[in-house]
Amino acid sequence: MQKILEKINNNTLRVGIVGLGYVGLPLAASFAAAGIRVTGFDVSETKVAKVNAGNNYILDIRPEQWSKVQELKTLTASADFAAIAQCDAVIICVPTPLDLFHKPDMRFIESACREIGKYLQRGTFVSLESTTYPTTTEHFVLPLLEEASGLKQGTDFWLAFSPERVDPGNKIYDTRNTPKVLGAMTQAGLTIGKAIYSKAIDHIYAVSSPRVAEMVKILENTYRLVNISLINEMALLSGKMDIDIWEVIEAAKTKPYGFQAFYPGPGIGGHCIPLDPFYLEYIAKKFNFDLTMIHTAGHIDMLMPHRVTIKISTALNRHKKPINGSKILFLGVAYKPDIDDERESPALKIMDIVAGKGGEVLYHDPFVPTCTTPGGRGYSSVALTSELLQSCDCVVFTTNHSAFDVDWIVEHSQLVVDLRNAVKVGSDKVYKL
Repeated sequence: MQKILEKINNNTLRVGIVGLGYVGLPLAASFAAAGIRVTGFDVSETKVAKVNAGNNYILDIRPEQWSKVQELKTLTASADFAAIAQCDAVIICVPTPLDLFHKPDMRFIESACREIGKYLQRGTFVSLESTTYPTTTEHFVLPLLEEASGLKQGTDFWLAFSPERVDPGNKIYDTRNTPKVLGAMTQAGLTIGKAIYSKAIDHIYAVSSPRVAEMVKILENTYRLVNISLINEMALLSGKMDIDIWEVIEAAKTKPYGFQAFYPGPGIGGHCIPLDPFYLEYIAKKFNFDLTMIHTAGHIDMLMPHRVTIKISTALNRHKKPINGSKILFLGVAYKPDIDDERESPALKIMDIVAGKGGEVLYHDPFVPTCTTPGGRGYSSVALTSELLQSCDCVVFTTNHSAFDVDWIVEHSQLVVDLRNAVKVGSDKVYKL
């Protein structure tokens, strides 16, 4: 323990980051900008080549931070996990998707643990950051690491869980200034983990165990899921009652206590909020516990793309047009404004449904040049012109990118379905969620 603490104090430790995506690369950059030597590991040769060439492919990494990393030359990348043997700390940031039956797909974590275990050295700190269900660190990761390495946690290495907190597109909070929760298997591991993470992150909040830290992540995102699902149902009902839900929310926001505004939309995207409830449902079943509210909220979210497709169909019908044969342009496929991340985006699901009903689907997104829907349909972003808008039977605001000139779009469109409250001025040709 003393040896690794000395390396931390002297800034001579080497940190390995496994997975160089939306979580891993920003974390690697934060460590590297602080003068810590970092090796990023990824199975993607493309990502490895880009990092080693000094090319940043994650928009949330601030240019000045990336420039500092290049100046210090403290970040390298590799697809060869043998270099784990030179790392004093290994942080796992791999994806945790759901399988076809909405059960946690643990293949990426399992593969990472087996590779890490092959080369894990005594005196190494290991932390899992991938979003997952409570008890994963203790009951899934720990046995894999001990079996593959032949080492023992608490004696030969230290294991912890620290949930990622990444909010793509956030201009205020990034990896460094977002407080970080950390739960370790032992007190020694907690002490070491706090010292390591403090090199890259300003504030570390310690909890008593990995399973508490795992539940923290689930709670944060389930809180958002439940409230967004609630406001989506309220929006659908308000539409039937000829009530402007956006006006309702603005009025409710004037209450200085007991209310936090959430906003309706076509569904919830991103890697965390749409998936976390299913992680929790999975483990809850092992404890013979029924998550009624969370299950309902997840069900509401899953139905939103179908419900807003009905909104599109209704708008077209009022103009004496069916979806079948209509040319429908979707504005934005990223799951939130001004980012290039379309993972779990409801826009893609709506596009699939519309295409399945015979609609001619097009999309424009300045951040996402190409995309593939869950149904396997591939699209490329089209240029946004007045001629294109005029030729479309319906234009749908699915993401409210700040680059969109809303007034100009409405002016040149035949029919607009606004799912994001992008259009502020009422019009006979605008239909809102």
